[in-house]
Amino acid sequence: MIVRADFARGMVRAFGHVLRPYPARDIPAGTMVDLPGRGPLFVTDSGPRDAPVVFLLHSVLTTGLLCWYPVIPELNKRYRVITLDQRWHGRGIRSPEFSLDDCADDVVALADELGIDRFTAAGFSMGGGIAQLVWRRHPQRVTGLVLCSTGPYFSTRDPRLRAQSRRTGRVLTAVDKLLPRPRVGRLDDTSVHTTVWAMRQFLSTPLSHMGHFGDGLGVFDSREWLAEIDVPTSVVVSTRDRVVEPARQELLVDGIAGARRFEVDGGHACCVLGAQWFIPPFIEAVDAASEVSIEA
Repeated sequence: MIVRADFARGMVRAFGHVLRPYPARDIPAGTMVDLPGRGPLFVTDSGPRDAPVVFLLHSVLTTGLLCWYPVIPELNKRYRVITLDQRWHGRGIRSPEFSLDDCADDVVALADELGIDRFTAAGFSMGGGIAQLVWRRHPQRVTGLVLCSTGPYFSTRDPRLRAQSRRTGRVLTAVDKLLPRPRVGRLDDTSVHTTVWAMRQFLSTPLSHMGHFGDGLGVFDSREWLAEIDVPTSVVVSTRDRVVEPARQELLVDGIAGARRFEVDGGHACCVLGAQWFIPPFIEAVDAASEVSIEA
């Protein structure tokens, strides 16, 4: 237990040097929502009820709030904003398997539960793949897409790399045993320093499932149907990204008819670690993708 506590304190100090302190107290409160036949997950629903709806879909190893908390207050000025914890992330659905298809269907099931007919789907990294699949599997529900620091695929199907991913998963399983699992009540405590709140959010996702996340990401590939996307689409390109390289992000700009490109001078975690540069182009991108809804 001492080792786990010391490890956590070290991570908090490391985050404290790089995490811009957008106050956690400014984020919306959330609740658990039980999706019939699917399971319970943590959801936030904020902003004007009569405004256009934006679903924010998070990246791997984060949560709905951890990925998006800096941008939510600004977005709430003219949008109803929904976040959710995806499967096995934070307080997401616990299921036997992890797939982006299931995550996409969860989004629409949640929209049904909230009485939301149509919406803009905005995704960061893994969430960008989920957003594309929400359109692919439920095109009548999506009015626009905002795809950030993401691409039409996440990894090659090379079996050697898949094997490497599984080995990494085994290592992370060992590391996971050192990490203190935050109590559920503490995840909602926004009175603490933002860095402490962020670390609690991060530690709420079991690293031992990284191998499953890698498998789920590895089978995603939208290149065969990318040109079929027929809703307003914004692509936010992180120009210093070393995880999803800019050239792969540009495939979305080139492959989706009428897609508009927005640029952020940042790396792969720019939605949080560099949020001051991410927020302005992201808001412009949401406005562009939601233009039809706003006019309506």
